[in-house]
Amino acid sequence: MTTQDLKRNIANMDADFILWTRRHSVMLLRIAIGIVYVWFGALKLVPGLSPAEPLIKGAYAFLPENLIQPFIAFIGGFEVVIGLLFMYGRLPRITTVLMLMQMGGAMSPIVLAPHLIWAKFPAVYTLEGQYVFKDIILITAALVINAATSHRLPGARGVIPGKRTSEIPVDNIKLP
Repeated sequence: MTTQDLKRNIANMDADFILWTRRHSVMLLRIAIGIVYVWFGALKLVPGLSPAEPLIKGAYAFLPENLIQPFIAFIGGFEVVIGLLFMYGRLPRITTVLMLMQMGGAMSPIVLAPHLIWAKFPAVYTLEGQYVFKDIILITAALVINAATSHRLPGARGVIPGKRTSEIPVDNIKLP
């Protein structure tokens, strides 16, 4: 095998890998987020099982004691639904909106209970703070999924049936 053959083989493997990731990465990302949501949500359905429970109790300490556990179970059920929607994959906009609503609550301890988030403000998180701030990655991943599975293009009118954004030629579309 010559050096040229080796370079060509490496280039072909690289091209195959790129094509494979283009075909499968968004689906794998959807499934991964779905698993995380179903798993974390299911833990909240059983009192005392979720590691997030003390954080939720601390952030929502203003709720009456008899409502805390049903509230945590509601959050858990909502997260399970979001996870299943991610795995289903047919309603990306609705799923993203529901997730953003849930994330508003999930990140609320930053404001409602900052003492549980920061060991030393603004640079050192507590373990609970790390748990909250990792949600930024989930939010960004959901936005990527939404963009990759959207059927509308900026500046375009209507829906292009059966086409994903990545399959539609964009040569004539002017972006601001």
